[in-house]
Amino acid sequence: MAEAGGAAAAALFRPLTLPSGVVLKNRLAKAAMSDSLGDGRGNPTGAQRRLYARWAAGGAALSVVGEVQGDPHFAEKPGNLVLAPGADAAGFAALARCGAADGSRLWLQLGHAGALAHPPIGTPKGPSALDLPGLACAALTQAEVAALPALFARTAAQAERLGFGGVELHAAHGFLLSQFLSPLFNRRGDAYGGPLANRMRLLIETVEAVRDAVGAGFAVAVKLNATDQLAGGFAEDEALAVVAALEATGIDLIDISGGTYFPGAAAASDRRTAGPYFGAFAAAARQRTRTPLMLTGGFKTRAEAAAAVAGGTVDVVGLARALVLDPALPRRWRTAEGGDPGFPRFGESPEGGITAWYTMRLTALAEGGASAPADPAAALDAYRARDAARVALWRARFGPPPANAT
Repeated sequence: MAEAGGAAAAALFRPLTLPSGVVLKNRLAKAAMSDSLGDGRGNPTGAQRRLYARWAAGGAALSVVGEVQGDPHFAEKPGNLVLAPGADAAGFAALARCGAADGSRLWLQLGHAGALAHPPIGTPKGPSALDLPGLACAALTQAEVAALPALFARTAAQAERLGFGGVELHAAHGFLLSQFLSPLFNRRGDAYGGPLANRMRLLIETVEAVRDAVGAGFAVAVKLNATDQLAGGFAEDEALAVVAALEATGIDLIDISGGTYFPGAAAASDRRTAGPYFGAFAAAARQRTRTPLMLTGGFKTRAEAAAAVAGGTVDVVGLARALVLDPALPRRWRTAEGGDPGFPRFGESPEGGITAWYTMRLTALAEGGASAPADPAAALDAYRARDAARVALWRARFGPPPANAT
């Protein structure tokens, strides 16, 4: 192999052995994105298989399928996958095979939207009842909270049986497990609310239940917010305490991200900043744990990725939008010449428009093209129209969302 841009860049292509014994062939991962490529009934599609095969062929050591639900009534959107009893086992197994080609690993990100469940197909329920502009939900009962670790564990065990190499528990971006961590969402007065030790209880119990439900060689990771970037919310000092607590669970990887889909909140990925978003937090987390760390968000160049790994701040670099623009980027970075993706520059765009543009670009990649809607506004219109058409399909498969109890 060529020197790949020097010793620092060469560090990106050293294997990594995780605590479970799983070996990643290099340090570049396709981070979870809500690819919105399900068939509207919770099943994988041929387009989705082609997309993950493309990332595997492009040289990523790991790809994570975003937002796979164990309960169809708490989905983020109707493009999500649902892995539950009665799921399309053959379709999921085919996805597992396609995404694990060329020595790559394919994991499922297990999600539960909680208070952010999509109302046309779901039942918004969070740690506490909320009635805010753009966000209303009921509170989960004690019995419902107690059942959650077993739900995640069942889904993880099903993923293992179908051939996936691991799971990532989604405790970031404002979804249920991160809602429990946040004092803005979590105002409970029982053992799952109040001080941080209580607010992290559900996450720790879920990790432990999942680890007990799967084999020793099956990877278990957690995606964790460094901060939700909301005043009075989950902040970095508490996130560092969660990082330290997770080490005792024996998980394989902590994937550091940040931000939230709380209505009106700016997405971390839409900020106009240079370099990785949460690098300083990752450096602090490195001092609190020996668990391998992955940092996701803001990497745009090989030099940035190489510096993060060679300097010891993190063990894995999570790439999302960069791999939408160039699915073969890891192979390109392995060459001496390298080459970085050209990120588009947009002017003013509607809330969610840039994310929608990348999502629709994913669709183009999966369907064999390379184009996307011309601008974020057009992409957002196309994205919303597609989801609206899927609602009837989802409800026909899973029934209407049950009413919230009062």
